[in-house]
Amino acid sequence: MTTIERPPPRVRFDDAQIEMSHGAGGKASRRLVEGLIAPLFANAVLAKLSDAAALSLGGAAYATTADSFVVKPLRFPGGSIGELAVNGTVNDLAVSGARAEALMAAFILEAGLPTTTLRAEVEAMAEAASRAGVAIVGGDTKVVEHGACDGMYVTTFGVGKIDGRLTLDPRSVRTGDRVLLSGPIGDHGITILLARGELDLEADLSSDTRSVWPYVSALLDTCADSVRWMRDPTRGGVATSLNELARDSGLGIVLYEEAVPLRREVRGACEILGLDPLHIANEGQFLAIVAERDADRALAAVRAVAGGEGATLIGEVRAEPARQVLGISAYGGTRVIDMLVGDPLPRIC
Repeated sequence: MTTIERPPPRVRFDDAQIEMSHGAGGKASRRLVEGLIAPLFANAVLAKLSDAAALSLGGAAYATTADSFVVKPLRFPGGSIGELAVNGTVNDLAVSGARAEALMAAFILEAGLPTTTLRAEVEAMAEAASRAGVAIVGGDTKVVEHGACDGMYVTTFGVGKIDGRLTLDPRSVRTGDRVLLSGPIGDHGITILLARGELDLEADLSSDTRSVWPYVSALLDTCADSVRWMRDPTRGGVATSLNELARDSGLGIVLYEEAVPLRREVRGACEILGLDPLHIANEGQFLAIVAERDADRALAAVRAVAGGEGATLIGEVRAEPARQVLGISAYGGTRVIDMLVGDPLPRIC
């Protein structure tokens, strides 16, 4: 096994103004956060730039996370902004090894928003929180002028206690480790795109928004000491999450592209629109790097939970190509899979 200590390259932010691409989760987002925001807030906790911050409180380790949701439209097949806000926050904690214990929610409401719409989203949040076993314990509400936002935006904060059996760190990743994916990719991003009605495409497709904690919990109960790293591939998709891991670990990730689960409808829409499914957002899946010795057990554990039947081992960690993600096709062809560039699907969460 090989451990390679290679400091990541310094990121600079020289953009003259903020564009939509800065919120898409790809290279522009990385430049904004790592080149402008993080250096000004510099501290040891923030330096890790993970989905949640790990804090020690009263001798116990807790994960905390904050997120904002600006999806358009507010409701879409399989979910809505309220359900998405809860699941997205719960999932950021889950892939940090913590079960959500409490959430807070802040609403930005546009003047003229129908009360029935607000009620429906609060009910959706309450139902999603109940399914996830977490309480929404507080928050805030602000109202802005008509036209100043798309009906409503939701910002959340969540906290959960980190499972003591687990140590997650990209520097712990080793050559030979396997890449586990919990299910089909691209459902959420393509569902949102089609729900806007701007394209003459139809597909029987729903968002995959859900809590991933049941699958993470099963994984930890089976082989917690073999789990090196986890991430929910939301904005920027699987490609961006794995590129971040490759950069932070100094190692290479090889994906067997035919092994990546993908619904026919998502594949077709991506082919028509010229999109790479690996860049499309997901809201109910997670990635895990698992030691090779326990990879099959880990896969079986996730598949044994209802809804996890589509989990697959899609790749492995290698020493080379260092800091890159390489895709291998069914015919043996290879391509470098980069982080998302630009903004193909704005406002998807």
